[in-house]
Amino acid sequence: MVTCVVKNWEGEAVGEATLELKVAKEENAAHIVHRALVRQLANARQGTASTKTRAEVRGGGRKPWRQKGTGRARAGSIRSPLWRGGGVIFGPKPRDYSQKMNRKERRLALRTALTSRAEDIIVVEEFAEQFARPKTKDLVTALNRWGANLDRKVLLILNEKVEGVYLSGRNIANLRMIMANQLNVYDLLNADRIVTTPSALAMIQEVYSD
Repeated sequence: MVTCVVKNWEGEAVGEATLELKVAKEENAAHIVHRALVRQLANARQGTASTKTRAEVRGGGRKPWRQKGTGRARAGSIRSPLWRGGGVIFGPKPRDYSQKMNRKERRLALRTALTSRAEDIIVVEEFAEQFARPKTKDLVTALNRWGANLDRKVLLILNEKVEGVYLSGRNIANLRMIMANQLNVYDLLNADRIVTTPSALAMIQEVYSD
């Protein structure tokens, strides 16, 4: 079980919030989280890099000079990989980098990654009403007040997309905002501080409890 102090808009402690998720055993935790992270990064690769072999490069069908008698090295094509403008040896070709991982393992890795960041989680009371109109400066000030210094990477987890909050935070360089039902291992591990709300914690508990 993870217990976090809940702060109000002013940054004062006003209560506690708990999060109880089933996590991997200690001896397997690092391995399963690593597998999930590698899978996510691999699946994000486009795999569109491509080069041409000597058979695919335009031209080079005629032997550039006769086999013997010129004093030069024998050559069969001006598109040899040894020549400028020739084909590429063992170059990349389009491929699928995606990796498979069982759904139960993925969710276990996600719960384990989130629980491992317990010390860096900051829970604040619902603050959407503070952003009836978008104001980036107010959001930056609030995050600093809560202890999420924007000199480092901050992950803001919300239970729903609030237009005022989204517009206020989308241009902040070190801030990433995601929904509670769209968590992923990379964002959880990449952030230095994780800011969330009680309602987002409740959604996490509901969505990822199994």
